[in-house]
Amino acid sequence: MNRLPGTRSPKPADLPEYRQWCASLFSAGFVGADWPEEWGGRADHNALQDFVLDTELAQAKTPRPIGAYNLISGALLASGTQEQKEKFLPRIRQFDDLWCQLFSEPDAGSDLASLRTKARREGDDWVVTGQKVWTTHAHIADFGFLLARTDPAVRKHAGITAFVVDMRTPGITVRPLREITGSSDFNEVFFDEVRIPHANMIGAAGEGWAIARSALAHERSQSQREDSIADAVRQLVQIAADSPRDGRPASEYSDVRHRIGSFFARAQVSDLLGFKGLLKSADGVADVGDSPVSKVVFTEANLDIATYALELQGNRGVLDSPDEEVLDGGRWQEAYLYARGFTISAGSNEIMRNLIAERALRLPRDPATG
Repeated sequence: MNRLPGTRSPKPADLPEYRQWCASLFSAGFVGADWPEEWGGRADHNALQDFVLDTELAQAKTPRPIGAYNLISGALLASGTQEQKEKFLPRIRQFDDLWCQLFSEPDAGSDLASLRTKARREGDDWVVTGQKVWTTHAHIADFGFLLARTDPAVRKHAGITAFVVDMRTPGITVRPLREITGSSDFNEVFFDEVRIPHANMIGAAGEGWAIARSALAHERSQSQREDSIADAVRQLVQIAADSPRDGRPASEYSDVRHRIGSFFARAQVSDLLGFKGLLKSADGVADVGDSPVSKVVFTEANLDIATYALELQGNRGVLDSPDEEVLDGGRWQEAYLYARGFTISAGSNEIMRNLIAERALRLPRDPATG
């Protein structure tokens, strides 16, 4: 519960079975249905079908494919060569390869165009040096979708190029980052004179920024359904009933009931916003603000709900060991820690608000901040 899709990496021992399951979703036409028919898509694809699928899988607690498969497939379908499509797209659908996104850097997260990882041409290869960070699933990925600076002399957006990189290439070092939850789904990735064949360049040199933006739009159009936070609110009712306050169940107090009621209203707003965005996308009238608004509303309500779940537990809320004193085996403690991260991942909520203001509402920039 309270997980955004694609944030948890399968255990290595589970990967063979997981790959088989993901491949079956592709082969059945449930995933990748929006691709061109020649590459396995369906002529009758409709975005509402994706919503139904995601709803069913979410309710069944069944995983969907993780990694950057949507991102790289969008880039290859739009800008890849015929040879690249023939080489990689069938393997994506068979889930032979798990992909990671090599975009963010220590000094280029929200301002991606400031990336410093460099690639220089040497014969039939590009030689890459630099560092990426917060790379989800890099420790189990077979391939990566890489952005690197190939021309430092031009304006920062224009000097970026996109590549496919084999994560087993000599010179690549992956270091998992231990998160506050104790898991390690994110990684640092270091490139030390890594040689990438010129044939692995996507599009032309300098087109990486445009390719990445187009691919991100494709990925967002196929974003998976978030777990409904209405389910979490219903669980708050049980927590309140099981949590004593002054010798009485917390659920008997009007302030607790009002608070839970307000959370349920926010959950309904979140669900309806997501469904509205889906319908607009299906009708071809999606707005640039739809996804950012949904993301902010969902993640902030999700965080507030998880925080209140701990407050209701009183002293038990600060415990993190799975003993008899911890409610639900500590799942709410973990949900709280993840909930804060969701307001940052996939574009921090501060960045989302800027997108809403500048692109959706077309408000002027503050001259003091540029």
